[in-house]
Amino acid sequence: MAGSPSAHPDSSDAFRLDGRHALVTGGASGIGEATVKELARAGASVWIADIDYAAAQSLAQSVPSAKALLLDVTRTESISKAVSQVGALDILVNNAGIGHVGSIETTEPEDFDRVMEVNVRGVYLVTRAFLPLLLAAHQQHEAVGTIVNIASVSGLVGIKQRFAYCTSKGAVVAMTRQLAVEYPRTLRVNAICPGTVQSPFVEAYLEKFHKDNKDEMRVELRARQPVGRLGRPEEIAAMVRYLASDEAAFINGSLLNIDGGWTAA
Repeated sequence: MAGSPSAHPDSSDAFRLDGRHALVTGGASGIGEATVKELARAGASVWIADIDYAAAQSLAQSVPSAKALLLDVTRTESISKAVSQVGALDILVNNAGIGHVGSIETTEPEDFDRVMEVNVRGVYLVTRAFLPLLLAAHQQHEAVGTIVNIASVSGLVGIKQRFAYCTSKGAVVAMTRQLAVEYPRTLRVNAICPGTVQSPFVEAYLEKFHKDNKDEMRVELRARQPVGRLGRPEEIAAMVRYLASDEAAFINGSLLNIDGGWTAA
């Protein structure tokens, strides 16, 4: 394994993941796709786990060290089948998620339940199912198994018209901290809290909730981040790579904001 916690690699060897096996949920597009490419570039073998299997297969064709994996994070049978196909796992990136717009008054129970099912229960089910493989990774490498949860600034601050989404991402933040405390020597668990990132996720949100005023909303989305632009998927992916690497061995139970200064303002 190139680089250990005590080593001081040069820039070409930094944050290497050679010999590691990773799985990215929602890996076929957006932040997930960028993460798959970045982890593969770092030397990892990557499972592209997505409910859109065709998109996962298409991406796998352009990333030699990646394989497509059909995975619905809300279905235990789908998750069990995926686990049976994955022989070893060192890095789990819980990225799959959905959004929702509405206050508590306009959020219907079925909408709330769906957001919680994907964004919270999905993270729980996937993590629980793959936990034995992640814990076993400690026996194979000097480093421990690693989980990176893609949370959101929505889990840290209140955002108008995001009742269900804020609730779900707050739960992901809490799960991250609890797992880090539960398995402090055999697992590292951290969360990235992005601001608004230019991705198919955001475009789908605009199409569904702001079809008639997309341009106006894009201006608003950029403005709420002090740097004046949306984030890029590659910027989130770079942090995932770092958190999964040996250089981040002392980081556990942390929340890393990548939000253009949003939560600092």
